[in-house]
Amino acid sequence: MKLKINGEAREYSGDPQMPLLWYLRDELQMTGTKYGCGMALCGACTVHIDGEATRSCQLPMSAIAGKSITTIEGLDADNQHPLQVAWKQHNVPQCGYCQSGQIMQAATLLAKNAAPSDTEIDQHMSGNICRCGTYPRIRNAIKDAAKGEAS
Repeated sequence: MKLKINGEAREYSGDPQMPLLWYLRDELQMTGTKYGCGMALCGACTVHIDGEATRSCQLPMSAIAGKSITTIEGLDADNQHPLQVAWKQHNVPQCGYCQSGQIMQAATLLAKNAAPSDTEIDQHMSGNICRCGTYPRIRNAIKDAAKGEAS
């Protein structure tokens, strides 16, 4: 099957039931996308599939033929996406494990809503779990990135 990952054309001929997460991590060595719960509930494995935030741990390769996948590595080649910058400015990560999934989820929010309210941020981010409880910093970083204040 043919697909694109971070803008690069790829071909996959392995097990069609292999989850996308393991293809990214094990075969392509893109380890920014994390394994969390393995049940698509925590959000650590979030990537973009054709621009939509999607959990990759339960998504079989057979479901992504012809699709365009963006991982945290492909969000911005220089790690200067406004969300990545805002994350640093607000010292969002503690352990950092969930943060690539948090950023990928937030990026789809800002792509659809350039000025989200606190309620909209909370609703959009509700499926992403942070064991360290950095939710207030996540919300503030998203608001700053939305306002263009991350630099």
